[in-house]
Amino acid sequence: MRWFEIALVVLTLFTGLVWLLDKLVLAKRREARQGLLDDGKEPIVVDYSKAFFPVLAVVLILRSFVAEPFRIPSNSMMPTLLTGDFILVNKFTYGLRLPINNHKVVGIGEPQRGDVVVFRPPHHPDQDWIKRVVGLPGDRVGYHDNQVSVNGKVLTYAPIGVYQGKGNGTEMTGAEELQEDLLGRQHHVLERTNLPFIDQGEGDWIVPAGHYFVMGDNRDNSEDSRYWGFLPEQNLRGKAFLIWMNFDGGVDTSRIGSRIQ
Repeated sequence: MRWFEIALVVLTLFTGLVWLLDKLVLAKRREARQGLLDDGKEPIVVDYSKAFFPVLAVVLILRSFVAEPFRIPSNSMMPTLLTGDFILVNKFTYGLRLPINNHKVVGIGEPQRGDVVVFRPPHHPDQDWIKRVVGLPGDRVGYHDNQVSVNGKVLTYAPIGVYQGKGNGTEMTGAEELQEDLLGRQHHVLERTNLPFIDQGEGDWIVPAGHYFVMGDNRDNSEDSRYWGFLPEQNLRGKAFLIWMNFDGGVDTSRIGSRIQ
């Protein structure tokens, strides 16, 4: 959706400049010529700019600094988020950032373990991804035998039951659903115990300063920090906090208004 952000900024600047130019120069010229050969009517580009600039400016401000909508395109965050979920992302929790280049201009807060964050991955800077923060700067993170450890403490897991997927998530039917305790932050994860051996990205990592270790809740179906490394702080887009709609072949009203834990 980066193209939409660029288009929104360009259109806002263009209509704003036309409106300002008309207010300072063009409107006075029309008044001076009115009654001569000129009927004093506004050019159509001025008329449209004056109508659309306030709307575009409000949308740009809200989208850049307050909350931005995103659509979940994959199953990597199941069972927390499903394909087809439309979510809202808080854009000021981690600081105010400029549109397009994502440069932070005002520092407000930092991600906490367990936060679900939207970001631009280092190897796909034009895409928006979503994962859960597992490791903070300076943390020692390990992943072995389907278990996460943080700073030497192995996380605890409580069984929930056999997962029943729906829509595009039916492929995960039969997976084991667990409640993971991420050092005080509880959330659900999925694990497949009936699969042949696959590379699960096992290893140990020390998170460098200014970076985060992120993982998907669908542990056997997530391309995350286990494979491509640490997430730079400057790539953060915001914190996901609400599901406002789900459409995956049909509207699932049960998910509307659900908070993201």
